[in-house]
Amino acid sequence: MSEVVVTTAAGRVRGHGTARTTSFHGIPYAAAPMGAAGFAAPRPHEPWPGIRDATRSGSMAPQAPRGGFGTLDMSPYFGAAAMSDPDYLTVDVYAPVDGVGCPVMVFVHGGGFVSGATQSPLYDGTAFARDGVVLVNVTYRLGIVGFLDVPDAPPNRGLLDVLAALDWVRANIASFGGDPDNVTLFGQSAGATLVGAILAMPDTARVVRRSIMQSGNGLGAFSSEQAARVTHRAATLLGVLPTAAEFAGVPVEELVGVVPKLAGLDLRTETRFDPLLGLSALGVVLDVQPAESVGNATAADIPLLLGTNAHEGNLYLVPGGDFVDSTEQDALTVAAKAHADPAAVVQEYRARRPEAGWGSVRSAILGDALFGIGTRRLADAHASRGSASTHRYEFDWCSTALGGLLGAAHTVELPFVFDRLGVPALRGPRGLLGDVDPPARLADEMHGAWVGYARTGDPGWEPSPNVHRFA
Repeated sequence: MSEVVVTTAAGRVRGHGTARTTSFHGIPYAAAPMGAAGFAAPRPHEPWPGIRDATRSGSMAPQAPRGGFGTLDMSPYFGAAAMSDPDYLTVDVYAPVDGVGCPVMVFVHGGGFVSGATQSPLYDGTAFARDGVVLVNVTYRLGIVGFLDVPDAPPNRGLLDVLAALDWVRANIASFGGDPDNVTLFGQSAGATLVGAILAMPDTARVVRRSIMQSGNGLGAFSSEQAARVTHRAATLLGVLPTAAEFAGVPVEELVGVVPKLAGLDLRTETRFDPLLGLSALGVVLDVQPAESVGNATAADIPLLLGTNAHEGNLYLVPGGDFVDSTEQDALTVAAKAHADPAAVVQEYRARRPEAGWGSVRSAILGDALFGIGTRRLADAHASRGSASTHRYEFDWCSTALGGLLGAAHTVELPFVFDRLGVPALRGPRGLLGDVDPPARLADEMHGAWVGYARTGDPGWEPSPNVHRFA
């Protein structure tokens, strides 16, 4: 492995090179969000002298350590969490050797707006670089610093970080062999919801040519009223006034530590249910949902590929044993969190699955509320404009993990998109992919579809209303 030096607008960086690909880690795209800057819009990073070492992973955004969901090993998804260096607003870049004018893909990781990291082994972009794409992974602010709606601070600061990273790509990616006019923004889960929010903005086409949403939610934003309840609770727990200066004066460890204590808040209002069903009290804050904004003329006119997994809700039920133990009352409880008439909803889902147990019914209601309904609404709104292509997919391959119950759960598609089936921690009865060899041909197909879409806008199937199934 050799060293490679590239010049960016802020200075030179040293990365690793192989015969076919190069990689650079922890390149700053914005200044460290320390103190008051943590609750401000991202600012340009100061230039650095000499050559900055980009051969090792950068820091992750501050977050609590997470390794699994119950008995499921999710360490490949979350990465090895630790309190970070404050200079963590960085990107990782994977590029073909001697590439010129290559398509660019910018990935936004998931993790419920409170966790996740580009250091996850799932997000290694070598396969994209191998196939002629420049892959950029973005670290953005999480939790209180990234998404608490503070009255005298810019809202959605984590989202503003992603926009700043896109500006960095626009200015610098040609130095890594990428085409700044051919950028595909894609994300998964919370990252996909951020992509949807960015699509709803009017000037996104300046920095994004195409977009992909994997298991996001076009109805996933909190309203200002809902967000204010979270802010009040956080301020009370921390013993501070709800201002940027007061929150900025709290040690980052305490800001991270208070996040789990925000769970259980009643965020329902007269006009909205809790879009995240209590799984996270922090997220994008918008008074108009992306699924509503994207259909009108003020939103960016950008092609969109989006879809969900067949059994999204299984991730939240199977690992803790709740799937097997589910009852009709459990299904009603979930339905009540997202629907005005939970009994009718349960009856409808039950009628579609007359042979299924209550775990399957509960999982379907949960998965649709978190991802499915919002994805379909966003797809319909985007397709209704007719000015940019809408491609839909569903991921149906079933993992054999946890006694064969995990199925096509939330996150299971990621190793196929990144062509990372060989990560050891993904295998075995507690690994995300289970103890049966996953099909390499499916990784070839799904990864290839993402590459093809980034290159030409054609993933290999016809646009909406067609739904391509990966199985």
